[in-house]
Amino acid sequence: MSAPRVLVSGFVLAQPMGGVRRHNAELLPRAARLLAERGGALAVLRGREPLPFAIPGAELLQANVPRSPALSRALREEPALAAAVRRAREDGRPFDLLHTAHLPAPFASPLPYTLTLHDLKSVADPTVACARRIVGAELLDRALSGAAAVFAVSAALRAEVLARFAVEPARVRVLPNAADHLRPLPRAPGPGAPLLQVGHVEPRKNAAVVVRALARDPTLPDLLLAGEERGAEGERLRALAAELGVASRLHFAGPCDDRRLAQLYASAAAVVFPSLREGFGIPALEARRARCPLAVAELPALLEVAGPMVPRFDPRDPAACAAAVHRALAQSPAELDDAARAADRVTWDEVAERWVDAWCALVRSR
Repeated sequence: MSAPRVLVSGFVLAQPMGGVRRHNAELLPRAARLLAERGGALAVLRGREPLPFAIPGAELLQANVPRSPALSRALREEPALAAAVRRAREDGRPFDLLHTAHLPAPFASPLPYTLTLHDLKSVADPTVACARRIVGAELLDRALSGAAAVFAVSAALRAEVLARFAVEPARVRVLPNAADHLRPLPRAPGPGAPLLQVGHVEPRKNAAVVVRALARDPTLPDLLLAGEERGAEGERLRALAAELGVASRLHFAGPCDDRRLAQLYASAAAVVFPSLREGFGIPALEARRARCPLAVAELPALLEVAGPMVPRFDPRDPAACAAAVHRALAQSPAELDDAARAADRVTWDEVAERWVDAWCALVRSR
């Protein structure tokens, strides 16, 4: 066998743009091409919602499985996957591997499966209810125990997985994200250029600490949030800003496509990344690639992505956040150039090669 036939469980791929969707939109088409070049194939079993991005070269299969709610999806997912595996076998084109990147994992899978982990928010996110974290830990423990290989998007996430769960280190590999999807524009921040925070507007992204920093420090630029508002978080932030007297300094851009993001990075005074929990942090890498000053929460994954010299702060301390933003604004062009070169060292093509290599090695070893 030169390369395996891989079936991807794609029932959550129809989610809004964010790190998980970016990962799949960039890597799945590349993996499909690489597998085909080596004599294998990639198939994606999607649910009721259409895929929001194309996967040239992949076989797209259909099942009557909803993306949400999670319980409804979980009840239908394993039977749908088993049926797809059975049909492929009957057609004389059996699959060799199953890949998934969400929980619950297909515990009763008729095939060995690999698992991508983007973060441990279902286990350790302080903004998630305790009962959900307990269930999440149990599901992840089972998923890790059954997986033939686990792909973590950062070394920091891999270390946390190994510290929290009894899984053999050799089965957990690092397959990072990249940022060469971004086509940077020349930097042109004008008068009144804002601080930019990119990502879903949700509690764990912790924009509240930046709002509080604005209230403490009137010399900071305004804050612009670029991302989909989830739940009541947007209204909560507006209410907080009004309470603190900085409502006029908080702005919402909504979801942005790649062209708009490039414009925002070019025109922002700096990017701030105050999350309480991250497994990687693609916007930090995008900011580096765009030569935009950056300040990040002092989280292992963000420091790994942004580099050891990045201004950092305690994500629960507004004063520390303000000070880190000022340090970022003072960075020199040479420092920003160095950070951009570091951000370009890993590409999506390279990551896809490593992913397919891992699949091929796994099948050869069985």
